[in-house]
Amino acid sequence: MREVIDIPAELAAAQEKYNKEAGRAFIAALPDLTTAFLNRWRLRVTGAPMHGVSALVLPVTRADGTHAVLKLQIRDHESEGEPIALRLWNGDGAVRLLDHDEPTGTMLLERLDASRMLSHQDDTHEAVLVIARLLAHLHTTPAPADMRRLGDITRAMLERTPAALARIPDPAARRLVADCAAAVREVADEPGDRLLHWDLHFDNVLAADRAPWLAIDPKPLAGDPAFDLWPALNNRFDPADITWRFDAMTDVLALDRTRARAWTYGRLLQNCLWETEDGRPLDEADLETARRLRGRTT
Repeated sequence: MREVIDIPAELAAAQEKYNKEAGRAFIAALPDLTTAFLNRWRLRVTGAPMHGVSALVLPVTRADGTHAVLKLQIRDHESEGEPIALRLWNGDGAVRLLDHDEPTGTMLLERLDASRMLSHQDDTHEAVLVIARLLAHLHTTPAPADMRRLGDITRAMLERTPAALARIPDPAARRLVADCAAAVREVADEPGDRLLHWDLHFDNVLAADRAPWLAIDPKPLAGDPAFDLWPALNNRFDPADITWRFDAMTDVLALDRTRARAWTYGRLLQNCLWETEDGRPLDEADLETARRLRGRTT
């Protein structure tokens, strides 16, 4: 049986923008791919399609009446570790994986309450603390040996840094990015081995009947827990609130603040490399975060 699925135009546009030919091929194949997994896993669509930048998510019901979601996405270096991480967390602090097709990266996940995202929480400080508590829980899991590793990412970033610095026209911004790279070099030899989420922002935390909040959509890697702070520092960006958030999160996670600042600078460096290599100006919020974190060592 073939069920007609409307592919959101915003998803198609995002795939065109970020994945070019591969994105167009993914969108073109999506109707048939969706039908194949609905039939294979005996699913019935029971709600409107949802999407982010890279995935189509369909509310479905299994043959036994269990509510779930079908997630279809391009399998790449970021998404390929998602089912591995979810299987290791096994529903403890994160959405539960019900089934998985490795060749395509398609997943069947438990259905959470999409109407109750952490981003709907009016109290930003409480939202930041929710993120910190979830991360403290998720980071108790060691990463498997074959997970992509922060150490490898860091070495590649530092190799690309000189060329990126040459493309930054503003001397003050260039010095700031160079300082971030220098801080990262200080900790690069100890990149850590915890299972990181990497993308735990407010929209990636949903409520459920079985838990107040659960993490979704990890882009996992093995590394230092401090590399996971950035999204909660950046969400609802408020320059005056950066140091409170940093101090609160490092307290909850029991992190050394010197190392935490260095690995947070690593996220800034990563963002700056992406921007400069794609010919875009540096993000002022990223730069201001780095400025505000200067001196946060105690």
